[in-house]
Amino acid sequence: MYRQISKVKQGYRTRDGAGVSLVRVIGNADTTDYDPFLMLDAFDSTNPKDYMAGFPFHPHRGIETITYLIEGEIEHQDSLGNKGVIKGGEAQWMTAGSGIIHQEMPAATPRLLGAQIWLNLSKENKMVDPSYGDIKKEDIPVVQIPNGEIKIIAGTYNNISGAFKPKYIPATYFDIRPDPNAEFGVW
Repeated sequence: MYRQISKVKQGYRTRDGAGVSLVRVIGNADTTDYDPFLMLDAFDSTNPKDYMAGFPFHPHRGIETITYLIEGEIEHQDSLGNKGVIKGGEAQWMTAGSGIIHQEMPAATPRLLGAQIWLNLSKENKMVDPSYGDIKKEDIPVVQIPNGEIKIIAGTYNNISGAFKPKYIPATYFDIRPDPNAEFGVW
């Protein structure tokens, strides 16, 4: 089954948090077009000045955030007492639910490369208890395909389930690495 592409989005450079340089693809005025996706930010820099200011303590409520790092490290801490480090090849799935205050502070590394997605929780789930799901690199299934590989963070590909089982939004999250010049499709 093939689906038609209905819209192609061009991201724009901006700064968020305490001055982190990033590219915002979804966010601000167009969020109703993509519900439950509220925001998609991508970050890629070899200059620590672009990201070291990080995202000091700030609140979230009624959403989930998924942070996926390909390279680099981000230390996180929250108002519930959770602390940890997301490293390259790892992810974190945070359910803000009824409310949480947290921070995400990148470490100075040769490169910070990754993405963060915000998902809008349904009305019924806006006030659930906050929680974290740390997704370690070694727990993420990697499927070799004829023209590349797929890392399955969440969802299912060829009957192989991802490392994280979303509780509220049945999201699929793949890191697809096609070989150079390869044609690729997901169905």
